Amino acid sequence: MSSDDKDPRLAMLVESIVRLSRGELSSRIEPSSARDEVDAVITGVNLLAEELEQVYEQFEKRVESRTAMLRQAHLDMMKMAMSDALTGLANRVALMDAIEEALNQAARGTQPPALLLLDLDSFKNVNDRFGHDAGDRVLQEVASRLNSVVRESDVVARLGGDEFAILLPGATMDTAMHVARRALEVLGEHIRLDSLYVHARASIGVRLGTADQTAEELLLDADTAMYAAKREGRSIIKLFEPVMLYSRQLRSQMATELRGAISSDELVLHYQPVVELATNRILGVEVLVRWQHPLRGLIPPDTFIPLAEEIGVIHDLDRWVMSTSLRQLAQWRQDFPLDDDFQLRVNLSAVELKQLDLVDSIRALLRELDLPARNLVVEITETAIVTRGEVEMYSLLSLQQLGVGIEIDDFGTGYSSISYLRELPVSMVKVDRSLLVELNTRPGQLDFVAAILQLIRAAGLEAVFEGIETREQAAQLREMGCASGQGYYFSRPLPAEEAGALLATTRHLRVGEGIGEGVDGPERAASR
Repeated sequence: MSSDDKDPRLAMLVESIVRLSRGELSSRIEPSSARDEVDAVITGVNLLAEELEQVYEQFEKRVESRTAMLRQAHLDMMKMAMSDALTGLANRVALMDAIEEALNQAARGTQPPALLLLDLDSFKNVNDRFGHDAGDRVLQEVASRLNSVVRESDVVARLGGDEFAILLPGATMDTAMHVARRALEVLGEHIRLDSLYVHARASIGVRLGTADQTAEELLLDADTAMYAAKREGRSIIKLFEPVMLYSRQLRSQMATELRGAISSDELVLHYQPVVELATNRILGVEVLVRWQHPLRGLIPPDTFIPLAEEIGVIHDLDRWVMSTSLRQLAQWRQDFPLDDDFQLRVNLSAVELKQLDLVDSIRALLRELDLPARNLVVEITETAIVTRGEVEMYSLLSLQQLGVGIEIDDFGTGYSSISYLRELPVSMVKVDRSLLVELNTRPGQLDFVAAILQLIRAAGLEAVFEGIETREQAAQLREMGCASGQGYYFSRPLPAEEAGALLATTRHLRVGEGIGEGVDGPERAASR
């Protein structure tokens, strides 16, 4: 066939195939009326183009679907990265981003933001008493309540543990304080956990930002104000003041110094006599630790014991107190004719009670110093054993089997369940000094204290009253049938040398002669 006789359909067919190869899948050729072999090829190419077009459309839909899924997964991951898993609130990362954005807006002329930091008061007690599941539910309820007191533009965040933050962009002082007061109000209402009711009150620090601050500086200032609120009491709101930074720096410096205080012999022990109320016979002494700071003088325990717990040196402190006081007892036993039932009473922290080698350590000390185990009493708080953890119960049972006495300290300030205490391997209960403060001024207080004493005795436990400060209090407790007690009426806590001199000269205190009634000082309220 000559070129003049070529079928134009062939050129159309070639052109269609070229377009298909370029991805123009909508390309089609209209078959002729000849219905010959060329038309058959054209029809086949058209079918191929249609199938390719369908495949491509399906592929595009799958790509769009996968892209949407990836985009959603990315958004979900971003949300997870910027939110707290337990409460759904913003987390620290999201809060810092929001603070930076608010400060950037302030630099452009808008009102600076305000930042509120909240730390729940006594939340650890909720976890200890009811368990971490209950604690999680409390945190979720706190998050919900905090969300209820803010505007839509505000950011509520959980920074970890029981610490929360509220960012108020463009807030005035009045707005910030109003939100802080509302937060205290809603958190002051009890939270129901099944049949139980708990409270989640908070200490709040407030910082009104400035345009030239960084996000980190704003957070630090609010945190500083919050800690000032916690030191002042519960359910307190404190507005940041520059002087607070000095206090924080001083506390940080003290923490550094405390770490080295044990090894540098800056800690000293004082000993307060525990007496038999009927005879004033000295039954033993309670060990009280003091920090003899080279510049600040004698620092009482209520100042540095919480700091020791916070920075993680309470274990070393407890071991030092136990070793030093037992060595002092051994020395006294050599020097003076102490009664066989004379007892050294040493406080143990909740941290120390969880140490697996606690019992071995005490056993080794008693053996080394040739001391009978019955001459040692360890004092523990209710909160240290309220969860009855396996390690804590092992320690208590092992100490009991060793012959060491176990006393519950500060009874009347914790959960104070006699039925609960009966299940523990304890033999003594020290009733907190707060119950004696209003003994003769508050109606019914005398009967109330007498009832507590009878409950303790009915449980088969011995009661020791602390904080006895007057002759009248001592006489009233003696009439109730209380066997022993301690307090400034008998003697203030004494340094080892003075305590030794007292034990050398008498085993029966003569009160009102300078070491007993009428002594005042900062140590009166300090205990450890």
